[in-house]
Amino acid sequence: MNLPRRRRRVRWPDGAAARSFTVGSHPAATTALFAVPIGAQATPKVGFRADYLTQLADVEKKLVSLAEATPQDKLDWRPAKGVRSGGEVYLHLAEDNFMIPAALGVKSPITPGKNFDTQTTDKAKIVSILKQSIATARAAANTVKDSDLDKEVMLFGEKYSQRAALIIMLTHMSEHLGQEIAYARMNGIVPPWSRPSGS
Repeated sequence: MNLPRRRRRVRWPDGAAARSFTVGSHPAATTALFAVPIGAQATPKVGFRADYLTQLADVEKKLVSLAEATPQDKLDWRPAKGVRSGGEVYLHLAEDNFMIPAALGVKSPITPGKNFDTQTTDKAKIVSILKQSIATARAAANTVKDSDLDKEVMLFGEKYSQRAALIIMLTHMSEHLGQEIAYARMNGIVPPWSRPSGS
């Protein structure tokens, strides 16, 4: 759903200390001074995290291919006034893909800030941010330990298990993938994976 923006608090690890902020209070997205050690740990082969990564790969393929298949002018399309455009939806889901891993101890390459989902309408930039955000979501699953999945973290001002945090991130992406598919169909765009073979 495309609900009104809510103010959320996320705890961002920063060395030994941690700082928290309310989304919407910081300047527009800025590149962090630290980088995510993407793929720093071995990819799990079995268990919850392995299943999560398999599903993430499928959602990633569809999200990225659909974004790349959408013409620049169609990314600005919105079904009604006050509802996010296609480009804004991609940036909105990317925002949570940066914030949730931070709660799991993953240092994000981009710090979401005020008006993150309206920072740009440029297709190339939107696709780049989307890809970086999914890489950060993947890094979260590779960083969390199986033995810590039931441990709680603060997310959006509430306590969730680390497992739940990963699930929330994946379902959020899937929710907005469905939204982007609807947007595409309403604009005569056939999702790449639904096209006849050879087209």
